[in-house]
Amino acid sequence: MNWKWPKVYAVRHKDEAIRADSRSGGIFTALSDDVLSNGGVVYGCVLTEDFAAMHIRAENVGERNKMRGSKYVQSKLGNTFKNVKVDLDDQKNVLFSGTSCQVAGLKKYLGKEYGNLICVDIVCHGVPSKKVWGAYLRWQEQKNSCKIINVDFRNKKDFGWHEHIETLYFENGKSTNSRIFKTLFYRHMILRPSCYECLYKSVMHPGDITIADYWGIDKAAPEFDDNRGVSLVLVNNEVGEKALEQIKDKLFWKQTKLEDSLQPPLEAPFPKPENREQFWYDFKNKQFEYISKKYGDYRLWNDLKIFIKKIKRKIRKVVVNGE
Repeated sequence: MNWKWPKVYAVRHKDEAIRADSRSGGIFTALSDDVLSNGGVVYGCVLTEDFAAMHIRAENVGERNKMRGSKYVQSKLGNTFKNVKVDLDDQKNVLFSGTSCQVAGLKKYLGKEYGNLICVDIVCHGVPSKKVWGAYLRWQEQKNSCKIINVDFRNKKDFGWHEHIETLYFENGKSTNSRIFKTLFYRHMILRPSCYECLYKSVMHPGDITIADYWGIDKAAPEFDDNRGVSLVLVNNEVGEKALEQIKDKLFWKQTKLEDSLQPPLEAPFPKPENREQFWYDFKNKQFEYISKKYGDYRLWNDLKIFIKKIKRKIRKVVVNGE
């Protein structure tokens, strides 16, 4: 049974290598490490070789590490709920992570409480279209005349935690940085229709623990923010509180105020954009180049890259000539 109001924490993993490999502060790794170290299993989302999102089952750290990082597309669950039930009935400790609607779906499927289950849901902005994601990748491959071999939805290593820049890596060793898919995502035109009426866009969530990037940390606990990632943790019930207590020795943590932590997805669903129908008409009838410029600020982002290159050339000229 969830509490009326969650307890709120700012969290950073003490292991800087783990935090660097995590999208925010490393709370998911800490929670799942505890489950794995006790012979349990972890279910979470990974990117497949063709860059689709899919839930998998992990029995070790290597498999779990594939779940790290943001995946801004809907994951395919397959037989995940069925497999979770098998593990629970076999008395294995299970951690399931996913969106709030996936956690709610799992609990509905199970039909009863399990003492060996921990559910971790994420603060979800909304689920973007796989069709748009696929079209974006194909366009980038055509534009760069090379196959994509890896994707980082948010490149924290090169640009810091505060930035949101996707980096695509190509077979020829080159890479490109972009804000186009991020822009389409945050303008909400490519979200699923159900996301505009999401039941979980509030501080109340079905998970035992709810996690997110701690946007607003500058107000809630500014001393925690070093631009390398901080996790927002909402503890929703006694199960979540027990899970967090067991790993606190692995974390730097501070209890914060809920009112200082209210990101938009914790308050209400994002409204359906007025131009959503026009976007989808254009998407079905135009080339992605047109979509990227009209809706994704491609021209603006490209102009910015050209400007940065010019500045770098001027700096090199000054250094070489001693001006």
